[in-house]
Amino acid sequence: MSFLLLPEYSMMSLLSITEPLRIANRIVGKEVFRWQCLSENGNPVIASNDMALEQSIHVDFCPSPKNVFVNASFRPEKYISETCIKWLRNLDRKKSVIGAIDTGCYALAKAKLLDGYKVTLHWEAKPAFQERYPYLNVSDELFKIDGNRITCAGGIAASDMVLYFIEYYCQSEVADLVCEQLITNGTRHHADRQRPSKSEKLNVYHPKVLKALELMDANIETPLATVHIAKVLSISIRQLERLFLQYLKVSPSAYYLKLRMEYAHYLLSDSGLSITEIALASGFSSTAHFSRRYRAFYGKTATQYRLLTLA
Repeated sequence: MSFLLLPEYSMMSLLSITEPLRIANRIVGKEVFRWQCLSENGNPVIASNDMALEQSIHVDFCPSPKNVFVNASFRPEKYISETCIKWLRNLDRKKSVIGAIDTGCYALAKAKLLDGYKVTLHWEAKPAFQERYPYLNVSDELFKIDGNRITCAGGIAASDMVLYFIEYYCQSEVADLVCEQLITNGTRHHADRQRPSKSEKLNVYHPKVLKALELMDANIETPLATVHIAKVLSISIRQLERLFLQYLKVSPSAYYLKLRMEYAHYLLSDSGLSITEIALASGFSSTAHFSRRYRAFYGKTATQYRLLTLA
């Protein structure tokens, strides 16, 4: 397995892959799996934790890896170069397996290597990625194998992905022994959710409230009026407000605004969209209105927050 490391990549994701593979090799007693780290210039790449691995191979010295994973994390668009894009497209022409860890999907999407494929990436980066590439099919799975494209949400989910490989290329008993060595209870299915469900997270199980939350989540850019949500649920506005106060301690409109603000917050952190574009994507018809709401909610303007993330 080859890993093209982009600056600020997640070292946890990388180690979550290589350590289970190392353990599997030790258990089997031979080198079933091999791996190498690549960079555009052959120099060590600084990860998001400000650390770097000493060994990194120049991509020019590795023109045709059988499979490669782009490993990225924070600000991936900043570090995607034409060299990277050309190299990935060349691998595609050679029928290599091409994958992405965490936000590595940005490089594949920019190279137009995800068109027609179903992909996944870290939940925090998903809103910005979908705004940038609305035509791509993005899931909430831990990892996704679709033909010769393999994408992973990153973090500990990277271990789940390679445990699947270990089980496939070795035996399920080997994967179980690797889990024991890692002191974990076992593998998760690729389709498991990255985050707890709304009901689990909020400890709310009332069907009308959950349906209202589902409608809100699905309509961030064009917010629904409270009266419309109540109509869909076949209840009165007053009853909807009572349910929200009972289970969430806020009004429906206040909760909806919180969702939209959080969505905007993620876009400011992880996308290259302008503040005007983010305001529209979050359901605000005017940048001024969005800015006032954002400052009231987070204590600083959207511009101030973006400057902090770029520092």
